[in-house]
Amino acid sequence: MKDYYKISEISKLYGIGTDSIRYYEKLGILKPRRDTNGYRLYNLKDMYKLNMIRDLRHLDFSMEQIKDYLDHQCVSNTLEMLHREQEYVKEQLKELCLRERFIHERILDISRSLEIKPDVFVVKKVTNRSCVRLSEHITRDEEMDFLVKKLEQKHEDKIRDFGNQAIGAFFDMDYLNQGRANVYQSIFFILEVKMREHDFMLPEGAYLSYYYRGKYKQNLKLVEKMFQYAKEKRLNHDGKPFELYHIDNRDTKREKEFLTEIQLRLL
Repeated sequence: MKDYYKISEISKLYGIGTDSIRYYEKLGILKPRRDTNGYRLYNLKDMYKLNMIRDLRHLDFSMEQIKDYLDHQCVSNTLEMLHREQEYVKEQLKELCLRERFIHERILDISRSLEIKPDVFVVKKVTNRSCVRLSEHITRDEEMDFLVKKLEQKHEDKIRDFGNQAIGAFFDMDYLNQGRANVYQSIFFILEVKMREHDFMLPEGAYLSYYYRGKYKQNLKLVEKMFQYAKEKRLNHDGKPFELYHIDNRDTKREKEFLTEIQLRLL
């Protein structure tokens, strides 16, 4: 094993840019010697310091903190560093467990959605649903995607995980009555927990529900079909149908795999 290594060898071995290595030298952390040609030569002690830099950077230590630790390295400082590393690992584990739970929930949601029988009218009872909303006139899928992102950024503090987020949109009834499909007046997120800060509430009670698969352009005929069904069954409603997106472009690019639910509040 060699006693000294050139900067190019160190850079390749540690995957660190030569500019970073020179920066460590400028800070006084590394102190290479020079050969007869003026090239930097790093010894095994420098390599040990590079290991420490890498580990401490993973703990979000600043370079100034790292230099201070290496300059005053002792058992008490090492214990303090290890305790900090332990806390960091605990936080990472907590994040991973939470992420695993989100993934598990999404797997269950998609699996249940695949088992849903579409094209059937059902009356379902639901509890109060707190929502946040963005009111915009939406005529294209691209506009919908943009506004969903905008709403996500606005309320990111209220959303656990966007992949699991329940998303809906209210139809623009003026356009729907003119025979225009897939036109909306607002989009909304249903919050997982009831929060004091919300834009509106989907009140508890009975809702007429209809699931369909495929393109959204079907919704004009389906809403008309829903109103007709409610009329035949003498179901009073508020006249404000909305869609909920159970499987959409977050999950697949195949429109035929989309699963959308139309709900209409019954009075």
